[in-house]
Amino acid sequence: MFEELHRIDWSSMEHAYGTAEEVPALLWALRSPQAEERREALERFYGAVHHQGDVYPCTAASLPFLFELASDTATPDRADLVALLVSIGRESLERGFEDDGTEIEYCPPPGYVQALAFLREHGETFAEFARDGDPDVRLAAIGGLGLFLDDADRAATVLREQIAAEHGIEARLRTVEAAATLALRVPAASHQVTHWLADLAADPAQDPATRLAALVQRARCAPDEIGEDVVPAAVGLLRATGRALPVRPIAPAPIRPEPPTDAVAPQIAARFAELDRHTRVYAPTTVLLRTFHEALSPRVRERTEVLAEQLWSPDPGSRLDAVRMSGELMQTWRGDHTRLLLRVADRLTPADEEVAAEAATVLETCHPIAAPAREALAAYLGDQHAAHGPDVWAAPQMQLRWSHQQAVRALARLGDTRAVPSLLAALDSDVDAWRAVEVAGHLPQAADELVPRLAAHLHRIDLSRQWTEMSANAILAALAALGDPAAVPAVVDALDAAVRHEQHEVTQAALKALAAFGPAAVEALDTIRSLTTATDAHVRPAAVAALWAAGEDLIETMPLLLNLLDDLHISDAAELLVAIGPPASAALPRLRNLLAHDYEWVRVPCAAALWEIGGESEAPAVLDVLMQAMAENPATANHVVACLDRMGPLAAPALPLLRAQLALPRRGGRFQSIDHDEELQRISRTVINRLESPAPSAPASRTT
Repeated sequence: MFEELHRIDWSSMEHAYGTAEEVPALLWALRSPQAEERREALERFYGAVHHQGDVYPCTAASLPFLFELASDTATPDRADLVALLVSIGRESLERGFEDDGTEIEYCPPPGYVQALAFLREHGETFAEFARDGDPDVRLAAIGGLGLFLDDADRAATVLREQIAAEHGIEARLRTVEAAATLALRVPAASHQVTHWLADLAADPAQDPATRLAALVQRARCAPDEIGEDVVPAAVGLLRATGRALPVRPIAPAPIRPEPPTDAVAPQIAARFAELDRHTRVYAPTTVLLRTFHEALSPRVRERTEVLAEQLWSPDPGSRLDAVRMSGELMQTWRGDHTRLLLRVADRLTPADEEVAAEAATVLETCHPIAAPAREALAAYLGDQHAAHGPDVWAAPQMQLRWSHQQAVRALARLGDTRAVPSLLAALDSDVDAWRAVEVAGHLPQAADELVPRLAAHLHRIDLSRQWTEMSANAILAALAALGDPAAVPAVVDALDAAVRHEQHEVTQAALKALAAFGPAAVEALDTIRSLTTATDAHVRPAAVAALWAAGEDLIETMPLLLNLLDDLHISDAAELLVAIGPPASAALPRLRNLLAHDYEWVRVPCAAALWEIGGESEAPAVLDVLMQAMAENPATANHVVACLDRMGPLAAPALPLLRAQLALPRRGGRFQSIDHDEELQRISRTVINRLESPAPSAPASRTT
């Protein structure tokens, strides 16, 4: 086959980074006797020719050569090549075809079609790979049995043979998964496969992990048919699996070189490290259990039962993965998560620092609902301080330092002052201070201690250097949230430096901070005023908002606001008009016209401003815009319900929409984030209760 390699016009094709002319060299390198050369070639193939799962025509054109390499027992690393073939086929199927193998409604890119057609033509080869003498090749090939064998009887037979021949837990789990994939892809195989899975799940002669896999994969095939007995059975098998599998310590993360401190902001480096952690899987059953949770989807109570068992697994890797899955459930689905929060909080133990760090991370992420875990977090920090002293924030043991910092951040986001000593230690020592800055704004009770330290950090930032704007912006946001006017001089200095060095993002952040201080920022009026004509798209509206907050001079502010309404900053101007209210009546004609704008993120803030300025007479038009926007784009819901809340009894026509919103099982609101959704639910319930209450309603308010 390799004799045909140079007869293909690779230069006429492209991969993720341009011409595919390098593909022949990569294919040759995959059979090199040098391990490093093979590794680099495989990484480059994944990075360019199969970039993030993409399948290009050059990817499809590579398949015959990859097959030849994988089939030749003299080729090193054959398992890696079989895994590559399966990955190309899986991505082609998932991105270009429905579950039953038919093409998706829109025409899939040709690379996907070509690749899947070729792999299905060679489906029998994966059955041969699955009987290979190399166990790694067999393991890599299993997924192909469900993806590429189109003969239902033949595929089912091979899978039965596979489950009988393999004794390793990973191979057996993959075989059962491949059977479910086959049942979903080939309807003719569905009946016999699902019956086989049911028999396998009920067979006491099988090991509990295989039985659990069969139970889960059958649920995956028919999630609408999951009965009340499925979750209790799964919990029992999960418990038995935990007893049967060996307990292994959590494998350490691969050591990666630290980026130079002057080459990248610490926040960015930390985000990449976090992404690296979140892509790791620590237990052999994790992928299987994720499949089960996906099949259960909105059944929060049943999923909590499963997670409660996972969280008490004797295997630390299983516990760590379970903590992470618990966070994903609480962030994605609504419901009463008190029990799950407490179970996650139970993982805050000094004997299990890595799992504890993950538990604290979940509690920080879920801070809008994490109050039940408050005392567990405080107790965990107390134990760490007692055992390691007051400087544990900067402990040399990285795992201890990480778990402590995560718990401090979680407690701080709950507004608990017991987090303050560690935050002060961070700011005083400058060890990972940026992590303390990110949560300091949640503790206004400690502003007298935090503000001087934050201001000192802000003064030390050199805005002429690269990678400093993220740190400056975070400090400015924290100072604005703390609201102590003592911070104004530091913010003004930062604003001057940002303007001088043309750091537009920092300029905007400083202006927002000054706006938060209101009249206390009057000393900065001259600088603010000069920025109201700035050319930067974000600086100008921020300057106008700060000008109004500091001076509250309507004569000076209104012409600037009206100009913004005629510019690209309509939403910013409308939000400020909400704050000004009835005195801004000069904006009414323009706001009424903007209700017909073709973008809902313009219509909604303009409708809110129209209500605040015009009041009851504008209510019908405002309601029409708000309700239509929320129905068409649920991401606007937070802004919509905030205005409905201010409209009082005039919001009554929106009651059905609000009830429908609360009935949704999945989190909603802007970005579908837990904080926006919890706010959305709270305000929606407040509005509904007020409108349904028989007591006389208070007059509609037009103020914020």
